[in-house]
Amino acid sequence: MADLSTVLEDNPVRLEPLAAHHLEPLRAACAEDPDIWQIYPVNMLGEGFDQAMAEFHGFANWVRFAVIDMERGRVVGMTNYINPDRFGAVEIGGTYISPSVRGTGFNRQMKKLLIEHAFAHGFNRIEFRVDTRNIRSMAAVAKLGAVREGTLRRNRVTWTGYIRDTAVFGLLRDEWAG
Repeated sequence: MADLSTVLEDNPVRLEPLAAHHLEPLRAACAEDPDIWQIYPVNMLGEGFDQAMAEFHGFANWVRFAVIDMERGRVVGMTNYINPDRFGAVEIGGTYISPSVRGTGFNRQMKKLLIEHAFAHGFNRIEFRVDTRNIRSMAAVAKLGAVREGTLRRNRVTWTGYIRDTAVFGLLRDEWAG
């Protein structure tokens, strides 16, 4: 996992291992879209931000990144490698980017950095797990070439109490077109 935690960069995207100095700018970025948190598993607004960050830091098998827009010189979100395993699979998730960079190709470039870094470090399968209500994220994952492999029905209770269905997507190394 230590090999996965490094700075990844391709202008305008820069991913830095999440550190204390990223937290307040990340809090501000999360507040730019208060409505989206209704379909996330955790609340990253107000006091919910501190609780969510404490929970994230309790997950030993997560490699966390601050997402930085180099053109604007500011933190615009976060993303993670989740549960990398010795069998060659890793999930990319827990991703949020602020509205200012959505629809610009920024997300694709960010995911490309993460995918290629994982494949370069011996992983052969990338997974994405998306709340089925999050149509925009499912479309973005499909555009990367990931295949929807199924739906985990009623598998997670979100912070609002909603019991969500989770779409599972997989991307294999030989399917990646870059």
